[in-house]
Amino acid sequence: MPNNAGPNMDSTELIRLAQSPIGRKLLTMLQESGGQELHSAMEKASGGDYRDAQKAIQAFLSNPEAKALLEQLRRQ
Repeated sequence: MPNNAGPNMDSTELIRLAQSPIGRKLLTMLQESGGQELHSAMEKASGGDYRDAQKAIQAFLSNPEAKALLEQLRRQ
């Protein structure tokens, strides 16, 4: 099965994955675990400061449940 989470994924596919049960669960987890912090980090990253974005993403991905859900999403 192809890896659908590649860099060339179109917006339709991204929306489909985000609206899937796994995608919705990940988004909820992200919002509950500091969504504002991640949003702020992403804003900084858009200005060229990637350090805070990387920290926020690493903190979220250190969660075993998030890792497992991302792996399931990757296989869809």
